[in-house]
Amino acid sequence: MDGAAGLGLYPLHRCKTIHLVRHAQGLHNVAGEKEHSAYSSPDFFDAQITPLGWDQVDNLRKHVHSSGLSSSIELVVVSPLLRTMQTAVGVFGGEGYPDGIINAPPLMAEHILNNNRPAISSLNSPPFVAMELCRERLGVNWCDKRRSISEYTTLFPAIDFSLIESDDDTLWELDVRETNEDIARRGLKFLNWLWTREEREIAVVTHSALLMHTLTVFGDDCHPSVKPEICKPFNNCELRPLVIVDRSMIGSSSTKINYPRKIPRGIDAQIADPKRNKSGEGNNGIRMKAATKMKALVKKLKVKKREASCHIC
Repeated sequence: MDGAAGLGLYPLHRCKTIHLVRHAQGLHNVAGEKEHSAYSSPDFFDAQITPLGWDQVDNLRKHVHSSGLSSSIELVVVSPLLRTMQTAVGVFGGEGYPDGIINAPPLMAEHILNNNRPAISSLNSPPFVAMELCRERLGVNWCDKRRSISEYTTLFPAIDFSLIESDDDTLWELDVRETNEDIARRGLKFLNWLWTREEREIAVVTHSALLMHTLTVFGDDCHPSVKPEICKPFNNCELRPLVIVDRSMIGSSSTKINYPRKIPRGIDAQIADPKRNKSGEGNNGIRMKAATKMKALVKKLKVKKREASCHIC
């Protein structure tokens, strides 16, 4: 029908909502805007976010809570770099510890790396998982090289680093920069990994290059005005919710929400089935009786066939 030409339907259990977030402003961003070569300076190794970046985090946190988003996110996946983890725990982490009582490990320890931020609690927050696949473009730029996982675990005790195989950063190389095609391929691999998770609503805190080159793969089947909404570059600490659909059905699980119509047993079942015959018997009862008669007829025919065969012999 023409009325449905611009619409589309897809089963809910074959979709996920992902809330994509680029990290807040980092020290390397400020220096890089003045001189692009600063990105490759060792001075900005695994750069942390600026005071303005923390203000961006606080503002996004207020939005996440006022919009109700904080109560719907089931998992936070974060790139294992300092600026993304600071952003992730600051936006999606728990509230402060009540009355100074610490009965759960913090998502971020207090005053890390000489900043004045207090500890961020893991109380009443979703689980946090660090994932190498959603890192920034690999190689050359020192701001994109990570610290050891053993160091990160002291800074961010409640983040789960178990999916990262190597303590040291074995992916970053000083003289080899990841290509656009390779980072897009890695981003698609990351999205496929998301389908292995049971959670239906996931926040991802990552980087501009990974977002840009991964998302440009999508949107060609949308209205021309929609693709820019998907693919336009992210600002620092920008949040953009998207719905991804598993059209291949490779990663989709069976639905836990659908409820097929069932006719209960017992005398009250007459109320549940509106299609009754005059005797009050429902369709299920009629079908059962018909099946019983058919079985009896088949049995009778088999007997006659055996009698006929014996007679012929």
